[in-house]
Amino acid sequence: MSARAVLFRGTYSEAYFHKALNLKDLRQITVIGLGLLGGSISLAVLRSFARVKVVGYTHRPATRAKARQLAVATEIADRLKPSVSKADLVILATPISTFEKIFSEIADALPSGCIVTDVGSTKVLPHRWAAKKLPKKVHYVGSHPIAGSEQRGVEFSRDDLLDQATCILTTTKKTNRQAVQTLKKFWSKLGCSVKLMTPAEHDRIFANISHLPHIAAAALINANNSEELKFAGKGFIDTSRIASGPANIWADVLLTNANNTVRGIDKIISELTKLKKTIKSQNKKQIENLLKAARDKRSAMINYKIKKKELIS
Repeated sequence: MSARAVLFRGTYSEAYFHKALNLKDLRQITVIGLGLLGGSISLAVLRSFARVKVVGYTHRPATRAKARQLAVATEIADRLKPSVSKADLVILATPISTFEKIFSEIADALPSGCIVTDVGSTKVLPHRWAAKKLPKKVHYVGSHPIAGSEQRGVEFSRDDLLDQATCILTTTKKTNRQAVQTLKKFWSKLGCSVKLMTPAEHDRIFANISHLPHIAAAALINANNSEELKFAGKGFIDTSRIASGPANIWADVLLTNANNTVRGIDKIISELTKLKKTIKSQNKKQIENLLKAARDKRSAMINYKIKKKELIS
């Protein structure tokens, strides 16, 4: 085997022989799924890449009509496979549970050297599905732009949604390095700060900092009845805000990262149990220590975010 056939510490990959495009070579980007995030990515590409054609696809006729009316892409496609047949970059912005089926459906329509990515909140399973379903002539890299809101639908899309957002790229030893560099530049051009990690590391971290907050917010709401909630103040409303996220999307997220999420729930239960015991025993000092530990840890997090210019002080 020649030296050219060696990729990532000697790991051979057939995909090596199908060169991934550089950012300057991108001519068409196809976005599959035109909800809030998919529509916003399309608009951001139109804003940032003047010479790139953006093709948007969604299976819902009503969403296609709205997308055309709002001009969120250069072209809105009615059929999935033709939408990717000339794409240099394909971005899946659909629910995670649809990825495996979409990979299968578009596999034989993708051109050689095409980069495929997604914006899902979990990454181990998408990497596994891509390896199983996508042809060796294309390059899969996981993406997770951390941006969005409780609103959903293409009508809420905006071209600045990704400004100052963090985008995680997930890679394995077999991931094409040129594809990673192209995607890194792509997301940076859209306004993101890009970080790299493995799929397993991503899912472990985001179970704790993304999935658990949603679970906790949902539990907080469900622990109160509708009459009690009428008296909720701003603090309660702020704390429970993310419980307004779409149930079907979040069910997919939790089920595709189940083991990490369950471990995280156990950690929250442990912390609640500590507080429960100290309150029950009327131990004011221990209550203060637990609350102060949380306050100090949050303060350190906020200071870090301000220092990194991820928050405005």
